Amino acid sequence: MDIRQIEYFAEVAKQSNFTKAASTLHISQPSLSKTIKNLETEIGAPLFYRGAKQLDLTDAGKALLVNAKNVLHAFENLTSELNDVIDLKKGEIKIGIPPIIGAAFFSKLISKYKETYPSIELILTEVGSNKIKHGVDEGTLDIGLVCNLPIQKENFETVKLLKDPLMLIVQKDNPLAVKKAIEFSHIEKEPFILYRHDFSLHDSIIDACEKHGFYPNVVCESSQKDFMVEMVEAKLGVALLPSKICSQINNEEIIAIPFNKPIVNLELGMIWRKNHYLPYAVREFIAMSESYGT
Repeated sequence: MDIRQIEYFAEVAKQSNFTKAASTLHISQPSLSKTIKNLETEIGAPLFYRGAKQLDLTDAGKALLVNAKNVLHAFENLTSELNDVIDLKKGEIKIGIPPIIGAAFFSKLISKYKETYPSIELILTEVGSNKIKHGVDEGTLDIGLVCNLPIQKENFETVKLLKDPLMLIVQKDNPLAVKKAIEFSHIEKEPFILYRHDFSLHDSIIDACEKHGFYPNVVCESSQKDFMVEMVEAKLGVALLPSKICSQINNEEIIAIPFNKPIVNLELGMIWRKNHYLPYAVREFIAMSESYGT
């Protein structure tokens, strides 16, 4: 029994007709019939009940079909993987990123990957974590960055990428701007520009405030880090942003201050679909993200 016989058998079973199957396989009907007959001889049992208008599977045929699908699927994966390894010249990776993160956390990784695989296109889509999880599960995204690992591990493979402490950003005229580092209690009286309530960091910041004996005065919520920075610049309040984002703020009006003891961290992870074939390009991106560091 070889892969060609299995492929031919599966197509005949699918079409329930030798003529249609032969047409799909681009071979002659006599050749197809001979192949199936040889397979039946090798197995020692008929695979089809041959009616006047339609073929029906025998019990042996039904048993073979179940395993044939698994064999053909494995062979397809093997072929795809070998093609990937031998000839990695084109392709794309669809990546979901929460808006509050953007490319700040892995711009170096993207540059390194593009340098290594210049013909692979990286398609970045900014959507919320729930949509990222749905997209990865449905296959519209290859991988996703999320801020709240662990998640449903029965559906996803996960890897933690980094733990980034939040810093306080203030307008330069704010009295806190002169401090080299601050305690969390120092921001009790400040108006907050906060992440929108459907972001995991929203709850983390609220919890941290309550542990320090106060509830923040939230004057604005947003999902866009640039807007949050603009609100701070306009002296409407202070905001807490991951240190990697703070390091990329190029604005003389904004001062970023670390906490003496980091209280809230952005924990960034990567997810991809479990038990699903990943192209070589995607696997290399995952491996590079683990070893390169974001």
